[in-house]
Amino acid sequence: MKIINWAIVGVLILLPFYVINRADTATQRRMMITELRYDAALDTAVDDAARALLINVNEQQEARYESAKRVRVNKEEAIDTFYRTLYMNFGVAEDPIAQGVLNRYIPAVIVIGYDGFWVYAEEEFTNAAGETEMRPVWGPKKPYAYADAQGNSLSFTLDDYVIAYEAGSRTWQEGFRSEIQSSIPLLHNAELFEQVRRSRIVNAIQNELAYRINRHNQYASRNGISYTFTLPTISEEEWNNTVNDIGVMAFVQGIPMGRKTYNNYALGGSRVLKKPIILGAVKDGRKVYYRNTCAFPYLVEETFASEKAAAQKGYMPLSCSNHP
Repeated sequence: MKIINWAIVGVLILLPFYVINRADTATQRRMMITELRYDAALDTAVDDAARALLINVNEQQEARYESAKRVRVNKEEAIDTFYRTLYMNFGVAEDPIAQGVLNRYIPAVIVIGYDGFWVYAEEEFTNAAGETEMRPVWGPKKPYAYADAQGNSLSFTLDDYVIAYEAGSRTWQEGFRSEIQSSIPLLHNAELFEQVRRSRIVNAIQNELAYRINRHNQYASRNGISYTFTLPTISEEEWNNTVNDIGVMAFVQGIPMGRKTYNNYALGGSRVLKKPIILGAVKDGRKVYYRNTCAFPYLVEETFASEKAAAQKGYMPLSCSNHP
């Protein structure tokens, strides 16, 4: 057989493999692009939701800063913003049916507050007609609670502010850990207190998530979704981020995407989104206000959530460039 004939035979043998490989490469590329789009949509949705946590329509109820992390959260505005942004980025903003399908793949959304957290997930209800229906609702606020072997109990926050119940004296105390005079051992060990505080908050969120995802699996199976939702593996660093500040955490699992499914979670923290704390002080007998990032030595008289609020109380602006 001539060389040209051998070449033709070789091409005929290899051509199907080349075509299949090229098609597979194109498919993987499309899936990668789709996955990146979904990642961006989810990240944007939780970031927008984190910003919305700080929206308060009543200026008299603006965030108070007894602690730098102790702010009011508007979870209703946050969840509305999350879904609005998610629908828009998934291209279903005007399609209620597609929105309902997308919702089936969101087992839970968490709002992490200063002294507790909320989970937004679907629950079953019996309506006025006696029919069973499902709709997403807020679960009750879950505190960051802890109890030791002696019967003492603590309610943690996102910093070292704590509510403590001392079983021996049957008394309650509230304040920063270093300020509380109590015989509770954990309050006298700053390093151990921080370890227990973080682990207790993470465990509380994980346990509630596991319960919610298990419930979601039951509901999903009745609606024809065969995918099994699971608690994703989240790094210790990411969990630490959840207990550093208020924020929003959302999970999306099981969206069909070619030969694979899309699974991801996103955390939107409000640390870099929060308004700066405005401090009111007295300088040379004059009331002034400035941002907490200014290193002024003046004794702080009041704190405000906005410059407008400080000005209304008679304080005059003082720029950081005016440092003596």
